[in-house]
Amino acid sequence: MPLTDAEIRALKPGERPFKRYDEHGLFIEVPPFGALRWRFRYKFAGKAKLMSLGTYPAVRLKAARTARDDARDLLRKGIDPSTRRQAEKRAQARAGQRSVEAVAREWFEAVHQKAVVATHSGRNLRRLERYVFPKIGRRAIGEIEPSDVLALLRGIEKAGKLETGHRVKTLLGHVFRYGIATGRAKRDPTADLKGLLASAETRHHPAVTDPSELPGLLRAIDGYTGYPPTVAALKLSALLFVRPGEMRTMEWASLRLDAAEWNYRPSKGGIPLLVPLPTQAVEILRELQPLTGLGTYVFPSARGRGRPMSENTVNAALHRMGYKDQMSAHGFRAMARTILVERLGWDERYVEMQLGHAVRDANGRAYNRVTFLDQRREMLQSWADYLDGLRDPAANVVPIRAGSAAAVR
Repeated sequence: MPLTDAEIRALKPGERPFKRYDEHGLFIEVPPFGALRWRFRYKFAGKAKLMSLGTYPAVRLKAARTARDDARDLLRKGIDPSTRRQAEKRAQARAGQRSVEAVAREWFEAVHQKAVVATHSGRNLRRLERYVFPKIGRRAIGEIEPSDVLALLRGIEKAGKLETGHRVKTLLGHVFRYGIATGRAKRDPTADLKGLLASAETRHHPAVTDPSELPGLLRAIDGYTGYPPTVAALKLSALLFVRPGEMRTMEWASLRLDAAEWNYRPSKGGIPLLVPLPTQAVEILRELQPLTGLGTYVFPSARGRGRPMSENTVNAALHRMGYKDQMSAHGFRAMARTILVERLGWDERYVEMQLGHAVRDANGRAYNRVTFLDQRREMLQSWADYLDGLRDPAANVVPIRAGSAAAVR
């Protein structure tokens, strides 16, 4: 007799597994523990075979019978339904490897996270997960048209996130080019979208670039009485002018204080950089070491030593000091670049390397991490001494111009 829904609902597990049969090879297994399982028993090429059709109640009686009938139709055509199912699963797996999400995650692991610092790469992965994967992540990368990408980016624009839209477009360009290189895409559809997105409003980072305004800023930093790592971060930002994200994620393991050196990988340049530390920077770090030296980060969060300070910490401190519209964490970079190059005459290449920018030789090759090391060491020490001179309002400050380093320009 065929099974009924009522009979199946009434089945209770026993001490041993048992079966209840429907028709034409379909039956349901009732194990002592776990879900009830649908099976289809059939013969193919003279051999008895068994095929799983899912579990109950996810697969109801009617659906199980439909799956059985589909399998019987294949048998009448001389096709083994189990073999067909395995082939379909393999095809789905291959299709999954060609999806936008699969290619993007592969690009991220193979290329992106090795080229930039973790905080920067992690932020980009979250952008992909939030804006890209829910929209086109499951689709084959080779099938994506410019109109698909434009619709995705228009949605970000409508949310008022113009800069995010441009960043997502750039990320997708990297993903599609990786797909081309690995044989899963034919073209980069983002290349056809030039000029079609609204311009992102440029963010201007307030910066003190007039030497006459520096003494007040430096004395305000010296007089700041907040969280000690924040005070140290403010002072080192002025001395080293690296990106704020690179400063706040500085790790003790990357420092060699006896050699006065800091090794790190710029978040955007990708090429490791060796930063010579002026004596003032080493002194600041040695004073901070008893407070945070047992942890990973030089500037840990006040809420937990296992993570770096917030990206807003230095800006918040500058705001409390009264410099909200005059100076920012990023502004220390503009300050140093402007004064070192335009006022003090230092070679722009040395400054650009210290900023973590890719600097190339006449043949287009990027300089390595120790290029101009002696010149940069002299420049940073001179810069630190120059700032010390500005702190004293009674001092007759004479700009320290590039000296011996000028000979190698």
